[in-house]
Amino acid sequence: MQAEPKNMPVRGSSRMQKVFRNRKPDEKIMNLFITAGFPAKSETVDLILAYEKNGADIIELGMPFSDPLADGPTIQYSSEVALAAGLMMDDIFEMVSQVRKSSDIPIVLMGYLNPLLYYGIEPFFTRCAETGVDGLILPDVPVEESALLAEASETCKVPLIYLVAPNSTDERMKLVDERSGGFVYCVSVTGVTGARSGDEVEQSVNRFIERVNQNITRNPVLVGFGISSHADAMHISRKTDGFVVGSALINNIRENYGTEGWMENHLKFVRSLKYGELETSENTKRS
Repeated sequence: MQAEPKNMPVRGSSRMQKVFRNRKPDEKIMNLFITAGFPAKSETVDLILAYEKNGADIIELGMPFSDPLADGPTIQYSSEVALAAGLMMDDIFEMVSQVRKSSDIPIVLMGYLNPLLYYGIEPFFTRCAETGVDGLILPDVPVEESALLAEASETCKVPLIYLVAPNSTDERMKLVDERSGGFVYCVSVTGVTGARSGDEVEQSVNRFIERVNQNITRNPVLVGFGISSHADAMHISRKTDGFVVGSALINNIRENYGTEGWMENHLKFVRSLKYGELETSENTKRS
């Protein structure tokens, strides 16, 4: 059963609105997560632009942090690499600015509260607006405790995107739906990020995705955590608007970076996530 696009306005940037408004009933939105500055600071912009050409609809750009709450060892590793190379918050904003010179792909920043507080809440949201950021995901800021950020978010028109998980109550899902902008991030399993077995993810998703669709009625829903293949993505997202891939993408970069033709091999994997192994060449010819 395919999830029909929800007949409602998307509360978010015009770029985000366009993505979901133009989604066809049989299409799944693909949101790709990468850590800014991984595998190298000079690669991030090129990766984002290449992802767009190879099927990505939304980019989730990780803001590296030394003590991430929701990230497993794979994304922790990518953050360590970026931080060791001296990546700063202003570098991330510059990356977004560079992408905006040639692309309107929605970019959502994902990270944690401490670096944002260090930068300053108002300056941070102002820079988001200036550079073209389309939303913000902060796993360590519960929706019930987001008042500190809400005013700046509203003033700068940079929406907060919240997460729901299998242990979220119906009441909390409704609150998340009310306060999110752009989409709601549906965490397929409880725990940290990381590629998981299809059986584990399927069992978790089947237990709560029906409640998600009953309670999330104002925003599109993207499902993530544990997706590592096209088959995973299509199965897990069949009753949602799309899917998010992070750890599997980082792992593939680690396997290929530094080898001959690494980018080409990596992008084959990206296309396979969206289109499937047998369809990648055909879709590439059409793009």
